[in-house]
Amino acid sequence: MKVELIFITPDAEKLIESAGRTCYQSFGKQGKDTEKAFIRMLVKMGHLSVLEHASATFRVSGVSRAFTHQFVRHRLCSYSQQSQRYVDESNFSYVEPESIKNNPEAHSKFIEFMDGAKKTYSELQKLGIKNEDARFVLPNAVETQIVATANLREWRHIIELR
Repeated sequence: MKVELIFITPDAEKLIESAGRTCYQSFGKQGKDTEKAFIRMLVKMGHLSVLEHASATFRVSGVSRAFTHQFVRHRLCSYSQQSQRYVDESNFSYVEPESIKNNPEAHSKFIEFMDGAKKTYSELQKLGIKNEDARFVLPNAVETQIVATANLREWRHIIELR
């Protein structure tokens, strides 16, 4: 898995501090390098709504479709995932769970199944079946990538859960 930060709200800490200081009318206490300590205090107090003013966008790649099915259950994110409708998956890569990889018999069956799925997908394409329909034979192990944007409070929540 590779996680790449694509974008974050410019001056996010300054924005969060300003939002928090609005709640307490404590602008006079603002100064150079006060953001981190103030934000830490707010988080410690459980005043997390201020984190919703800033957002971050990440690209997550080298993950399975099974992973992204779980990931997109976080409803406060915006997602863009690699399409199996438009992308030709005839030479797909896949993610193999460690438990399967470490069991020689299971690994052999897994590879056999992946090879069979690739073959069937390609055969369907040769029969004139469009990618959007041929994809129905693809396994959840197919490697994909997804871009996700959320506010910082939601990212904190996701990290705590996952």
